[in-house]
Amino acid sequence: MSVLPNYEVYAIRYATRASKRSDNFIGGDPHDGPMPLDYYVWAAIGPDRSYVIDTGFTAEIAAKRKRDYLRCPIEALKLIGIDPGQATDVILTHLHYDHVGNFDKLPAAHFHLQESELHYAVGRYMRYKRLQHSYEVEDVVGMVRANYAGRVNFYEGPAELSPGVTIHPAPGHSAGLQFVRVHTRRGWVVLASDVTHFYENMEAHKPYVTAFHIGLMLEGFDKLRSAAPSPQHIIPGHDPLVMTRYKAPRPELEGIVVRLDDPPKE
Repeated sequence: MSVLPNYEVYAIRYATRASKRSDNFIGGDPHDGPMPLDYYVWAAIGPDRSYVIDTGFTAEIAAKRKRDYLRCPIEALKLIGIDPGQATDVILTHLHYDHVGNFDKLPAAHFHLQESELHYAVGRYMRYKRLQHSYEVEDVVGMVRANYAGRVNFYEGPAELSPGVTIHPAPGHSAGLQFVRVHTRRGWVVLASDVTHFYENMEAHKPYVTAFHIGLMLEGFDKLRSAAPSPQHIIPGHDPLVMTRYKAPRPELEGIVVRLDDPPKE
């Protein structure tokens, strides 16, 4: 029986948005109040291979969508020792604007994507403004061009990308959304991305407002639990609590980067 490698896993916070509880749950919330939303990219650094997970959005898109842009997520990869010009593997959890922008700043990368997500992003549902709002057409066209260049690896279901790194489709928020499971020294860490935006979405079975299929979104919460050793091993995609529950790898990265292969703080 082979021993799986242990990866270091990081979350990098690159933007934020002021929002209310009623913005984050279908049906609103009777106890409305502030509930800000953070934007992250992630990285898994192994002994022989490393992965960037999602690529964020640009300063231009931040201005267009009125988000508070803190730093370029691709430049921020250098803070954890990843050279963007040399990064070869990028997992795209889906093609929403906040997860696939900046792809052109990774010139050596091949992208790992569920095929159903690209079909969705270029298919008939994009005629509806409510669904197309989450996409930037230039990002989607960029992925089509990357595919023509042979730089997109497509999957139809779960897959092992390398020992210790697996991907798992969990549609609902979008039609081809996937989460990532990474083997670490504390066991399997599940990077949920937008399968659950906040801890509370999953814990209370309260779906997020942007949804393609609510039933599949609810089933996605169950898939996260099944893939993780415990709820403490699940990392939501946009929750500011991630930055308080986990430690920065170095004091100067406080509020910017946290290390997820360490257990959460007591």
